[in-house]
Amino acid sequence: MNAGRFNPETTRLDDAARAGWLYYVAGNTQDEIARKLGVSRQSAQRLVAMAVSERLIKVRLDHPIARCMDLANALKDRFELTLCEVVPSDPDAPDLLTGLAIAAAAELERVLKSSERRIISLGTGRALKSTVEQLPRMSCPQHVIVSRLGNMMQDGSASPYNATIRLAERINAPHYPYPLPVVARDAAELATLQSQEAVRNTISLCEKAHLSLVGIGQMDRSAPLFIDGFASVAEMEQLASAGAAGEITSWVYDAQGRIIDCDFNARVASAPLPQAPENQVIAVAAGEAKVPAMRAALTGRLVNGLVTSEATAERLLIMDDSG
Repeated sequence: MNAGRFNPETTRLDDAARAGWLYYVAGNTQDEIARKLGVSRQSAQRLVAMAVSERLIKVRLDHPIARCMDLANALKDRFELTLCEVVPSDPDAPDLLTGLAIAAAAELERVLKSSERRIISLGTGRALKSTVEQLPRMSCPQHVIVSRLGNMMQDGSASPYNATIRLAERINAPHYPYPLPVVARDAAELATLQSQEAVRNTISLCEKAHLSLVGIGQMDRSAPLFIDGFASVAEMEQLASAGAAGEITSWVYDAQGRIIDCDFNARVASAPLPQAPENQVIAVAAGEAKVPAMRAALTGRLVNGLVTSEATAERLLIMDDSG
């Protein structure tokens, strides 16, 4: 580790950057910042002012906080990631999505700025919806946006967390929604549905995606699969017995990141997850409840990129060290 990084000037800028993030991104007052950083209110004011005067604050934080950089590098090395972004955590709101969304939107924007055609596939969820909301409006008719799974809830209503349509509207690009329910009634129905030309075309686009953004779901009673009604109590118990650790676009996997051979996965209609993907597949996720699911996905190389929070990164590394 480069000891020179931790000189007084760097530490001062780190504190200013952290204070700027808490103020401009997390929406904290200067009194709250003072309490969280353990400084006086006057010091908090000076740190926020310094974040502006040193041009650390733009639309998004433009200063690599040393601790977050170290965590990102450790995760990249540990899990052989091609990309890892770790954003600061608010001590009082470690699961805040704003910072994650800004970082993920920055990577998405970088890809969208390409003049060459790019296919971007998306999962669903709160983190991805927040990511799209942080993206500036652009005109990108050369790109294609495609959904990796259906937008239909169990009662036939549309999911409130679908990001594909929102992104396509925001950047003026053609989009391909996934024209199937999230889970079919049985394997026979699924085979019939997937025989449709529109479905085959959508799956083909997902396979060719240059960039995929996905969320990661935990497998307890707070799991999106359960809360949104895609898996019953009995199915959740069966999945737990089969060793379920997490899910990505409804594909349930075990602690080693292996897709479980079970009745539920036999009915999942989502585009198949790429195994050891060559193109960029970035997970946008944070929160203590998600740590086991995230570690499993990283272990199994289901994703090769990660945007997460400082607190979650620390938990992932501690959990991995403890086995």
